[in-house]
Amino acid sequence: MSINMLQWTAAIIQQKEVAAVPVMTHPGIEQNGHTVREAVGDGRIHAEAVIQLARQYPSAAACTIMDLTTEAEAFGAKVVFSDDAVPAITGRLLPDVESISRLTVPSLKAGRIPQYLKANLLAAEAISDRPVLAGCIGPFSLAGRLYDMSEIMVLIYEHPAAAHQLLEKCTAFILKYCQALKMTGANGVMMAEPAAGLLSNDDCSTFSSQYVKRIVQQVQDETFIVVLHNCGNTGHCTKAMVETGAAAYHFGNKCRMEEVIRDVPSTALAMGNIDPVSVFKDGTPDMMRQTVRSLLDAMRPYPNFVISSGCDTPPHTPTENIEAFYEALKEWQ
Repeated sequence: MSINMLQWTAAIIQQKEVAAVPVMTHPGIEQNGHTVREAVGDGRIHAEAVIQLARQYPSAAACTIMDLTTEAEAFGAKVVFSDDAVPAITGRLLPDVESISRLTVPSLKAGRIPQYLKANLLAAEAISDRPVLAGCIGPFSLAGRLYDMSEIMVLIYEHPAAAHQLLEKCTAFILKYCQALKMTGANGVMMAEPAAGLLSNDDCSTFSSQYVKRIVQQVQDETFIVVLHNCGNTGHCTKAMVETGAAAYHFGNKCRMEEVIRDVPSTALAMGNIDPVSVFKDGTPDMMRQTVRSLLDAMRPYPNFVISSGCDTPPHTPTENIEAFYEALKEWQ
């Protein structure tokens, strides 16, 4: 559905209540009786999980699965699938510097990309009362998955030109994918760039933000926003994140929300950052309520704050904890 996302963002900042957008699809997959393996391979099952959660919870936006293997798989990386864990990349697609120049940018028909486009199309058709946020990986995180995460940290210092060549190819594919996601009717994309959190602010600017900015400039408008997620950021590279010009920034639980938000423009949303594992999945409802209240109290001075999980909530997150999250928010309001 067509939603003016500039107006949506402004309305969230202007309203007295704090909006909630937890990054959450796995509870919907489980409630519908499906496995992670089925949902990440079948666009209809994926969409049904997103639709189920939109019916059930008052999230300000619906989020599709945060899967950091889809784009790497399209390039040819090998993926390990499981019934109850998120997919993971295995092995190394690019064994050396020379292999970077031989790498070709895949088509949008590669791997599971068509199923993810289908999931966003079906979710956007069915959900009309709030935006649907698609998901994609960020350029540096994709490069790390293709080249190996520890090896790319060496590459950017020993062969920076080769690193930029790889990032150009990753960016070209992500841009093409985001343009296709926009065509499905999705209202934005949450771009997961956690590996950029391993970099200093200057290196994050050089090897991540300048590429993300290029994508933002080409796809972000009143119908479609970019939410830049970096759960690797401890607060040290927020300034580089903000250089991208994204409409919203999503933070993980490694940072203090009341500190990182100071670097976020007051016109952009700052989302985060309740621990998806120790609180959402492994915590108790009481622990969740206490955590939500503490975070809301700390963020009271910031109207552009949106409460969220620090990352995608994992499979087998108890319903009681999700309900406690929303109940605590409602009571606090």
